[in-house]
Amino acid sequence: MTFVIRLISFLPLSFLYLISDLLYLVARFILRYRKQVIDENLKFAFAEKSEKERIKIRNRFYRNFTDSLAETIKLLTISEREFEKRFQMVNTHYLDEVVNSGTSALLVSGHLFNWEMGVIGINQAVQAPVETVYLKVNNRFFGNLINTIRTHFGGIVTEKKAFRRTMLTLAKSPRIVLLGSDQRPPSSEKRYKRNFLHRPAVFFEGAEFLAKKMNLHVVYGKMTKIKRGHYRYEMIKLAEPPFDKIYEHRITDQFCDMLEENIRLQPDLYLWSHKRWKI
Repeated sequence: MTFVIRLISFLPLSFLYLISDLLYLVARFILRYRKQVIDENLKFAFAEKSEKERIKIRNRFYRNFTDSLAETIKLLTISEREFEKRFQMVNTHYLDEVVNSGTSALLVSGHLFNWEMGVIGINQAVQAPVETVYLKVNNRFFGNLINTIRTHFGGIVTEKKAFRRTMLTLAKSPRIVLLGSDQRPPSSEKRYKRNFLHRPAVFFEGAEFLAKKMNLHVVYGKMTKIKRGHYRYEMIKLAEPPFDKIYEHRITDQFCDMLEENIRLQPDLYLWSHKRWKI
């Protein structure tokens, strides 16, 4: 199966978008993929908008969702030249400067399309080593495929439980650690509860803990879409040591505020089909 997907990934992205167009019609009109979840999430997040405006966001979400599938398959074999034409990396020098100074940096971001391009884009754009932390998925084939894509331009991927052991080396082996910080932690984990887009939500606080424990710099990755197949990923300073005078949850709160601002800029880019607000 991996071989077949690799062959498909050699097709031009323009052709893969034709497949995306078909999947879009299926997701929107036939399967009505997670429509109830999407509508509920949008209703709370954008209560100030009319129903017509929210439906427009939902329909654009379906488009971005299926396009991201096509784009992610293409990432399996995409050349650096084509990737650079499609994905603008802004202010990545800051990450290299932090690591070159002898300390690790945390790059936190949310699930805005196309976040997988952001993962391989960091590996392609910086000189410093990059470690991407991920949550284990139940489907082994899919998990292996995604991790192969994420390391297309180098770097390593580490499952969250394993990272709890490897993070002890952050001081001795400075690197960039990429965290998807808007994932919903299970009830078995320590969670921070706060309002997010007008609803109570829970968050991991791994970035906050690591930054304060090891005096690490924290950078937010801001994703914007320029046009179909073209994105901009900007590094924005979020927090830096010393942290002795900042209040509890300050780094997590700042991340949530920046993510909300990012989402409101282009709301159809966010993963609304996820049951993000389930407590």
